[in-house]
Amino acid sequence: MEKYLGSDIKQLGFGLMRLPKLENGEIDHEQVKEMVDLFMKAGFTYFDTAYVYENGKSEIAARECLVKRYPRESFTLATKMPLWGMKDASELDIKFKESLDRAGVGYFDFYLLHNINRGNYDDSNKFDAWGWGLKKKAEGKIRHLGFSFHDTPELLDKVLTEHPEAEFVQLQINYADWENPGVRSRECYEVARKHGKPVVIMEPVKGGSLAGMAEPVRKVLTDANPNVSVASWAVRYAASLEGLVTVLSGMSNLDQMKDNISYMEDFKPLSDSERAVVAKAVEELNKIPQIPCTECRYCVDGCPQKISIPRFFQAYNNYQLFRNKQGFIQRYNGTAREGGSPEDCIQCGQCESHCPQHLEIIKLLQDVAAATK
Repeated sequence: MEKYLGSDIKQLGFGLMRLPKLENGEIDHEQVKEMVDLFMKAGFTYFDTAYVYENGKSEIAARECLVKRYPRESFTLATKMPLWGMKDASELDIKFKESLDRAGVGYFDFYLLHNINRGNYDDSNKFDAWGWGLKKKAEGKIRHLGFSFHDTPELLDKVLTEHPEAEFVQLQINYADWENPGVRSRECYEVARKHGKPVVIMEPVKGGSLAGMAEPVRKVLTDANPNVSVASWAVRYAASLEGLVTVLSGMSNLDQMKDNISYMEDFKPLSDSERAVVAKAVEELNKIPQIPCTECRYCVDGCPQKISIPRFFQAYNNYQLFRNKQGFIQRYNGTAREGGSPEDCIQCGQCESHCPQHLEIIKLLQDVAAATK
């Protein structure tokens, strides 16, 4: 794999987005510490968090489980600046300082403008977030400046043309979305390559969707190699691309960490025969209707009805796959007890404006509610 930005980063990064939880809903720091230790012992060093992950508690977990326990130069830490809802450029300094304090560091190795898209790109220019980032870089507070992106290849080309100072871009890439017309992973990847920008890959397992699939899809992969996990095909597919910084995996427990390390510690790109297997799996996958939600939860933060949209979508997807209506209704009712239900949607559109996948969330919530009848 090509190396960029003067780094020597191995192919697997630890995404601190879906961390294990205790029964009270708080992050399980003790389990995260064990995960960090396994990760570091295997020679991996890249950790990815964000100002908004876990309502700020992800950056705190990075401090408690990583920063306080390892020398600063021994790991690479990335975080992100949210631009949505920003009213004034002064918020850039305020949020950045808060991230530094939460994480307990003096600088970030990789710093990203979070989720650049058609809705906030103009604001990034209005607030001069790019110039602000370069200033922080000159101050030594940021080592490498980039951005994460969930939009069209045309917009990506525009952003990289207008802001060559961006050193890298973080893209959603997985085998299900490679030719997906709604995500267009391949085209976005090719734009980044055209501009000579290294890529950090996010969502290689599509929010875990490519780890727990319908039996026809799973059978294709397990028949080809019954000795490896289904998720390993997805991570290795992404890591086999050229021009990468690393591939992020949002690992949620020790077992997932152990599994990822087992095949990424001594990484081998997919062979031609393995690529053919993945292509066959995609054919089977495309036959099953699914809501392509990655559970990023951007839609939930500002929902006035407190509807846990990704959890309802996940329950609905499972129902579509396994047709267990009783189980679906139980999960639906359990999720509704913790917040709003799809029937409570007031169709304000806040969720759709923040969705990186550009889903028609209002209509989909109606479909979910109808499936319970």
